[in-house]
Amino acid sequence: MSVSTERPDPGAVVVPEKPRRGRVKCIVWDLDNTLWNGVLLEDGDVTVRPAVVERIHELDRMGVLHSIASKNDHDAAMEKLTELGLADMFLYPQINWNPKSDSIRNIAKALNLGVDAFAFIDDQEFERAEVAHGLPEVICVDVLELEEALARPEFRPRFVTDESARRREMYRGQLARDELEGEFVGTNEEFLASLEMAFTIAPARREDLQRAEELTVRTNQLNSTGRTYSYEELDELRESPDHLLLVASLTDRFGGYGKIGLALVEKGEDAWWLRMMLMSCRVMSRGVGMVLLNHILRQAAEAGVTVRADFVETGRNRMMQVTYAFAGFREVSRDGAHVVLEADLGAVQPPPPYVRLEIET
Repeated sequence: MSVSTERPDPGAVVVPEKPRRGRVKCIVWDLDNTLWNGVLLEDGDVTVRPAVVERIHELDRMGVLHSIASKNDHDAAMEKLTELGLADMFLYPQINWNPKSDSIRNIAKALNLGVDAFAFIDDQEFERAEVAHGLPEVICVDVLELEEALARPEFRPRFVTDESARRREMYRGQLARDELEGEFVGTNEEFLASLEMAFTIAPARREDLQRAEELTVRTNQLNSTGRTYSYEELDELRESPDHLLLVASLTDRFGGYGKIGLALVEKGEDAWWLRMMLMSCRVMSRGVGMVLLNHILRQAAEAGVTVRADFVETGRNRMMQVTYAFAGFREVSRDGAHVVLEADLGAVQPPPPYVRLEIET
């Protein structure tokens, strides 16, 4: 199996990085001699590989997304995929004559995922090498070694939640929203109002915890500390009288986004400590990134306590640092990458007018 990595210094001692369970969020497939046997433009009547299709459906049920990077005639390939009943399995397929690394970049941008969340499967060594060179973060796999690759922890999430099985449809809804936004005539706030969004905040229940753990593992750019929490840790915190564990979800007229936010508050007598705040990157363009945070600040103000927040610079969560700054937090202490922030409760913002806030108790 070919896995893309940076080429090390020959004199350096290389310590292998521990595989990150569930790292792969999207698999990009070649078509000719990968998804099916034969070359479509030469053979015409290609035959699908049942074992590959079975794995695609299995991974889809686990919440792993799929797309296509194929050098092919777009219309002919899409017609064949539709004929095979597979067209709906693939998000934002790139079927053209461009370098496949460019196709993967386009898919990553459309899905708002980092390229390190991708795997690429192709039968051609040249194509895998081109992607590995251009996008060394992508896991590149020879289709002949597919079963071995899919057994690796990077492809296997710890939990399969109810949302996992709906993830493809949630992303398909997101692509429809993006297409509508591109065609919308009016201001950004008018577009957001047209979505008829409802943002719900509720205390975490036991049935939320698998998804909550998944959020801590999958969220990188909008995770305030970069820390992950296990199901067992979250369950203990959920039942603690000294902590508040909140989950947030979002819906609009296209359907649900699922649970997209998580916050952990440690409640002291004089101050509440925001130990974790994270939001799914999928909702940042919807202008709701600060709704959960401002809700906590309003609750603290009503309780007469200050709010401090832990922030750990991970190299990838700059966007969360900006979110805290917009919410009126300022740095009060620092120890290396660990920063303590304090909120200005006089600057708490109401929910934006284009979203309906619903609070469950």
